[in-house]
Amino acid sequence: MIHVPVLPKEVLENLDPRQNENFVDGTVGHGGHAKLILEKTGPEGKLLGIDQDPKQIEICREQLKGFKERVTLANGSYINLKKITEDNNFKPVNGILLDLGMSSWHLEESGRGFSFLKSEPLDMRYNPNDELETAEEIVNRWNEDDLESILREYGEERFSRMIARRIVEERKVARITDTLQLIEVVKRAMPKRFQGGRINPATRTFQALRIQVNQELENLKMVLPEAIQILAPQGRLVVISFHSLEDRIVKNFFRERAKEGGIKIITKKPLIASIEEQSQNPRSRSAKLRAVIKNN
Repeated sequence: MIHVPVLPKEVLENLDPRQNENFVDGTVGHGGHAKLILEKTGPEGKLLGIDQDPKQIEICREQLKGFKERVTLANGSYINLKKITEDNNFKPVNGILLDLGMSSWHLEESGRGFSFLKSEPLDMRYNPNDELETAEEIVNRWNEDDLESILREYGEERFSRMIARRIVEERKVARITDTLQLIEVVKRAMPKRFQGGRINPATRTFQALRIQVNQELENLKMVLPEAIQILAPQGRLVVISFHSLEDRIVKNFFRERAKEGGIKIITKKPLIASIEEQSQNPRSRSAKLRAVIKNN
Protein backbone atom coordinates (compact mmCIF):
# COMPACT_ATOMS: atom_id res chain seq x y z
CA MET A 1 0.00 0.00 0.00
CA ILE A 2 1.36 3.44 -0.94
CA HIS A 3 0.99 6.00 1.83
CA VAL A 4 -0.11 9.43 0.63
CA PRO A 5 0.36 12.26 3.16
CA VAL A 6 -2.54 14.71 3.46
CA LEU A 7 -2.20 18.43 2.70
CA PRO A 8 1.49 18.14 1.67
CA LYS A 9 1.68 21.59 0.06
CA GLU A 10 -0.06 23.26 3.00
CA VAL A 11 2.17 21.47 5.53
CA LEU A 12 5.34 22.69 3.85
CA GLU A 13 4.04 26.24 3.42
CA ASN A 14 3.06 26.58 7.08
CA LEU A 15 5.85 24.54 8.69
CA ASP A 16 8.32 26.35 6.41
CA PRO A 17 11.27 23.93 6.81
CA ARG A 18 14.60 25.48 5.86
CA GLN A 19 18.16 24.32 5.36
CA ASN A 20 19.73 22.65 8.42
CA GLU A 21 16.67 23.13 10.68
CA ASN A 22 15.34 20.42 13.02
CA PHE A 23 11.76 19.15 13.08
CA VAL A 24 9.64 16.75 15.11
CA ASP A 25 6.91 14.69 13.45
CA GLY A 26 4.88 13.55 16.45
CA THR A 27 2.74 11.16 14.39
CA VAL A 28 5.28 9.99 11.83
CA GLY A 29 3.33 7.00 10.47
CA HIS A 30 4.90 5.83 7.21
CA GLY A 31 7.04 8.95 6.96
CA GLY A 32 5.22 10.71 4.14
CA HIS A 33 5.38 14.19 5.66
CA ALA A 34 8.77 13.45 7.24
CA LYS A 35 10.31 12.75 3.84
CA LEU A 36 9.03 16.07 2.46
CA ILE A 37 10.50 17.91 5.46
CA LEU A 38 13.86 16.16 5.23
CA GLU A 39 14.13 17.06 1.55
CA LYS A 40 13.88 20.73 2.54
CA THR A 41 16.28 20.69 5.50
CA GLY A 42 19.45 19.19 4.03
CA PRO A 43 22.32 18.80 4.28
CA GLU A 44 22.35 18.71 8.09
CA GLY A 45 18.76 19.27 9.25
CA LYS A 46 17.44 16.48 11.45
CA LEU A 47 14.03 14.93 12.03
CA LEU A 48 12.72 13.14 15.10
CA GLY A 49 9.80 10.89 14.22
CA ILE A 50 7.50 9.61 16.97
CA ASP A 51 4.72 7.03 16.67
CA GLN A 52 2.72 4.93 19.13
CA ASP A 53 2.64 1.96 16.79
CA PRO A 54 5.85 -0.14 16.69
CA LYS A 55 4.88 -1.51 13.27
CA GLN A 56 4.60 2.03 11.87
CA ILE A 57 8.09 2.82 13.18
CA GLU A 58 9.41 -0.31 11.49
CA ILE A 59 7.84 0.69 8.16
CA CYS A 60 8.99 4.30 8.51
CA ARG A 61 12.58 3.26 9.19
CA GLU A 62 12.64 1.49 5.83
CA GLN A 63 10.97 4.42 4.04
CA LEU A 64 13.46 6.98 5.37
CA LYS A 65 16.66 4.90 5.34
CA GLY A 66 18.12 7.08 2.59
CA PHE A 67 18.40 10.00 5.02
CA LYS A 68 20.61 7.93 7.33
CA GLU A 69 21.78 9.70 10.51
CA ARG A 70 19.52 12.69 9.86
CA VAL A 71 16.55 10.63 11.11
CA THR A 72 15.81 9.48 14.65
CA LEU A 73 12.71 7.36 15.26
CA ALA A 74 11.08 6.75 18.62
CA ASN A 75 8.27 4.34 19.48
CA GLY A 76 6.12 6.21 21.98
CA SER A 77 3.23 8.60 22.47
CA TYR A 78 3.50 12.27 21.60
CA ILE A 79 2.21 13.06 25.10
CA ASN A 80 5.83 12.36 26.12
CA LEU A 81 7.11 14.84 23.54
CA LYS A 82 9.36 16.78 25.91
CA LYS A 83 10.91 13.66 27.43
CA ILE A 84 11.48 12.03 24.04
CA THR A 85 13.23 15.12 22.65
CA GLU A 86 15.37 15.36 25.80
CA ASP A 87 16.24 11.65 25.77
CA ASN A 88 17.42 11.99 22.16
CA ASN A 89 19.19 15.33 22.80
CA PHE A 90 17.12 16.74 19.95
CA LYS A 91 17.43 20.54 19.86
CA PRO A 92 16.75 23.18 18.84
CA VAL A 93 13.23 22.26 17.70
CA ASN A 94 12.36 24.57 14.79
CA GLY A 95 9.00 23.01 14.06
CA ILE A 96 6.55 20.31 15.10
CA LEU A 97 3.93 18.49 13.01
CA LEU A 98 1.00 16.57 14.46
CA ASP A 99 -1.08 14.70 11.89
CA LEU A 100 -3.84 13.34 14.12
CA GLY A 101 -6.05 10.32 13.68
CA MET A 102 -5.40 6.92 12.20
CA SER A 103 -3.56 6.14 9.01
CA SER A 104 -4.91 4.24 6.02
CA TRP A 105 -2.61 1.39 7.11
CA HIS A 106 -4.49 1.04 10.37
CA LEU A 107 -7.74 0.69 8.46
CA GLU A 108 -6.54 -1.58 5.72
CA GLU A 109 -3.74 -3.70 7.15
CA SER A 110 -3.42 -3.56 10.94
CA GLY A 111 -6.13 -6.16 11.66
CA ARG A 112 -7.02 -4.41 14.93
CA GLY A 113 -10.68 -3.64 14.35
CA PHE A 114 -10.60 -0.19 12.78
CA SER A 115 -12.27 -1.29 9.54
CA PHE A 116 -15.94 -1.83 8.68
CA LEU A 117 -15.13 -4.01 5.70
CA LYS A 118 -13.83 -7.23 7.23
CA SER A 119 -14.08 -9.38 10.32
CA GLU A 120 -11.44 -8.30 12.84
CA PRO A 121 -11.11 -8.48 16.63
CA LEU A 122 -12.35 -5.38 18.48
CA ASP A 123 -9.00 -4.09 19.67
CA MET A 124 -8.54 -0.51 18.30
CA ARG A 125 -5.28 0.19 20.17
CA TYR A 126 -2.67 2.02 18.10
CA ASN A 127 -0.02 0.17 20.08
CA PRO A 128 -1.12 -3.42 20.73
CA ASN A 129 1.46 -3.62 23.53
CA ASP A 130 -0.13 -0.82 25.55
CA GLU A 131 -2.05 -1.89 28.64
CA LEU A 132 -5.17 -0.02 27.58
CA GLU A 133 -8.77 -1.16 27.69
CA THR A 134 -9.63 -2.56 24.26
CA ALA A 135 -12.83 -1.78 22.36
CA GLU A 136 -14.01 -5.31 23.11
CA GLU A 137 -13.59 -4.77 26.85
CA ILE A 138 -15.44 -1.45 26.74
CA VAL A 139 -18.34 -2.86 24.71
CA ASN A 140 -18.75 -5.89 26.96
CA ARG A 141 -18.05 -4.42 30.40
CA TRP A 142 -19.22 -0.81 30.53
CA ASN A 143 -22.69 -0.02 31.79
CA GLU A 144 -25.33 1.51 29.55
CA ASP A 145 -24.94 5.08 30.82
CA ASP A 146 -21.17 5.13 30.31
CA LEU A 147 -21.48 3.63 26.83
CA GLU A 148 -24.13 6.20 25.93
CA SER A 149 -21.87 8.98 27.20
CA ILE A 150 -18.88 8.15 24.98
CA LEU A 151 -21.09 7.51 21.94
CA ARG A 152 -22.69 10.93 22.42
CA GLU A 153 -19.57 12.89 23.36
CA TYR A 154 -16.87 11.24 21.23
CA GLY A 155 -19.01 9.95 18.37
CA GLU A 156 -21.57 12.78 18.33
CA GLU A 157 -24.04 9.96 17.73
CA ARG A 158 -27.71 11.04 17.75
CA PHE A 159 -28.84 7.49 18.55
CA SER A 160 -26.35 7.01 21.39
CA ARG A 161 -28.94 5.84 23.94
CA MET A 162 -30.57 3.34 21.56
CA ILE A 163 -27.20 1.89 20.54
CA ALA A 164 -25.90 1.63 24.11
CA ARG A 165 -29.09 -0.14 25.21
CA ARG A 166 -28.89 -2.57 22.29
CA ILE A 167 -25.23 -3.37 23.01
CA VAL A 168 -26.08 -4.22 26.61
CA GLU A 169 -28.99 -6.43 25.48
CA GLU A 170 -27.02 -8.24 22.78
CA ARG A 171 -23.99 -8.99 24.95
CA LYS A 172 -26.24 -10.86 27.39
CA VAL A 173 -26.85 -13.36 24.60
CA ALA A 174 -23.27 -13.50 23.28
CA ARG A 175 -20.07 -11.57 23.91
CA ILE A 176 -19.40 -8.97 21.19
CA THR A 177 -15.87 -9.67 19.94
CA ASP A 178 -15.84 -8.86 16.24
CA THR A 179 -16.19 -5.75 14.06
CA LEU A 180 -18.91 -7.14 11.81
CA GLN A 181 -20.81 -8.37 14.86
CA LEU A 182 -20.73 -4.86 16.38
CA ILE A 183 -21.84 -3.27 13.11
CA GLU A 184 -24.91 -5.52 13.04
CA VAL A 185 -25.74 -4.64 16.64
CA VAL A 186 -25.55 -0.93 15.82
CA LYS A 187 -27.69 -1.34 12.71
CA ARG A 188 -30.39 -3.18 14.65
CA ALA A 189 -30.47 -0.36 17.20
CA MET A 190 -31.18 2.36 14.63
CA PRO A 191 -34.41 3.28 12.88
CA LYS A 192 -34.60 1.48 9.52
CA ARG A 193 -34.37 4.66 7.45
CA PHE A 194 -30.89 5.33 8.89
CA GLN A 195 -29.50 1.84 8.29
CA GLY A 196 -28.56 2.35 4.66
CA GLY A 197 -26.84 5.24 2.94
CA ARG A 198 -23.33 6.05 1.83
CA ILE A 199 -21.84 6.22 5.33
CA ASN A 200 -21.74 3.06 7.44
CA PRO A 201 -24.22 3.47 10.32
CA ALA A 202 -21.55 2.31 12.78
CA THR A 203 -19.07 5.06 11.77
CA ARG A 204 -19.72 7.26 14.80
CA THR A 205 -19.71 4.29 17.18
CA PHE A 206 -16.32 3.15 15.88
CA GLN A 207 -14.98 6.71 16.15
CA ALA A 208 -16.14 6.99 19.76
CA LEU A 209 -14.62 3.65 20.76
CA ARG A 210 -11.30 4.44 19.03
CA ILE A 211 -11.06 7.82 20.77
CA GLN A 212 -11.85 6.28 24.16
CA VAL A 213 -9.44 3.35 23.74
CA ASN A 214 -6.51 5.57 22.78
CA GLN A 215 -7.45 8.56 24.97
CA GLU A 216 -7.05 10.72 21.86
CA LEU A 217 -8.70 13.93 23.03
CA GLU A 218 -7.03 13.94 26.45
CA ASN A 219 -3.67 13.25 24.82
CA LEU A 220 -4.18 16.14 22.41
CA LYS A 221 -4.95 18.51 25.29
CA MET A 222 -1.74 17.38 26.99
CA VAL A 223 0.60 17.65 24.01
CA LEU A 224 -0.32 21.13 22.76
CA PRO A 225 1.18 23.13 25.66
CA GLU A 226 4.21 20.83 25.72
CA ALA A 227 4.77 21.38 21.99
CA ILE A 228 4.77 25.15 22.43
CA GLN A 229 7.14 24.83 25.38
CA ILE A 230 9.86 22.91 23.51
CA LEU A 231 9.71 24.99 20.31
CA ALA A 232 12.59 27.36 19.71
CA PRO A 233 11.66 31.07 19.34
CA GLN A 234 9.96 31.56 15.96
CA GLY A 235 9.38 27.80 15.78
CA ARG A 236 6.18 26.59 14.16
CA LEU A 237 3.51 24.11 15.21
CA VAL A 238 1.24 22.60 12.56
CA VAL A 239 -1.70 20.38 13.55
CA ILE A 240 -3.92 18.42 11.15
CA SER A 241 -7.20 17.22 12.66
CA PHE A 242 -9.86 14.95 11.16
CA HIS A 243 -13.03 15.62 13.12
CA SER A 244 -14.71 18.53 14.85
CA LEU A 245 -13.80 17.42 18.39
CA GLU A 246 -10.07 17.56 17.65
CA ASP A 247 -10.30 20.76 15.65
CA ARG A 248 -12.22 22.51 18.43
CA ILE A 249 -9.52 21.64 20.99
CA VAL A 250 -6.76 22.93 18.69
CA LYS A 251 -8.67 26.11 17.76
CA ASN A 252 -9.47 27.00 21.36
CA PHE A 253 -5.95 26.31 22.59
CA PHE A 254 -4.39 28.44 19.85
CA ARG A 255 -6.81 31.29 20.54
CA GLU A 256 -6.10 31.31 24.27
CA ARG A 257 -2.33 31.19 23.83
CA ALA A 258 -2.48 33.92 21.18
CA LYS A 259 -4.41 36.15 23.61
CA GLU A 260 -1.67 35.60 26.18
CA GLY A 261 0.91 36.66 23.58
CA GLY A 262 2.92 33.43 23.46
CA ILE A 263 2.08 32.53 19.86
CA LYS A 264 0.88 34.06 16.62
CA ILE A 265 -1.80 32.25 14.60
CA ILE A 266 -0.82 32.01 10.93
CA THR A 267 -3.96 30.28 9.66
CA LYS A 268 -6.94 32.60 10.22
CA LYS A 269 -9.22 29.76 9.16
CA PRO A 270 -8.39 26.05 8.99
CA LEU A 271 -6.91 25.00 5.66
CA ILE A 272 -8.61 22.16 3.81
CA ALA A 273 -7.63 19.97 0.88
CA SER A 274 -8.19 21.12 -2.68
CA ILE A 275 -10.88 19.43 -4.76
CA GLU A 276 -8.11 17.75 -6.74
CA GLU A 277 -6.46 16.32 -3.61
CA GLN A 278 -9.79 15.16 -2.22
CA SER A 279 -10.52 13.24 -5.42
CA GLN A 280 -7.07 11.59 -5.36
CA ASN A 281 -6.87 10.98 -1.61
CA PRO A 282 -10.32 10.51 0.03
CA ARG A 283 -8.76 10.60 3.52
CA SER A 284 -7.98 14.29 2.97
CA ARG A 285 -11.68 15.26 2.72
CA SER A 286 -12.08 15.74 6.46
CA ALA A 287 -8.59 17.13 7.15
CA LYS A 288 -8.21 20.60 8.67
CA LEU A 289 -4.84 22.28 9.20
CA ARG A 290 -4.07 24.98 11.75
CA ALA A 291 -0.65 26.53 12.39
CA VAL A 292 1.07 28.94 14.79
CA ILE A 293 4.47 30.56 15.34
CA LYS A 294 6.02 30.80 18.81
CA ASN A 295 6.83 34.40 19.67
CA ASN A 296 9.55 33.84 22.25
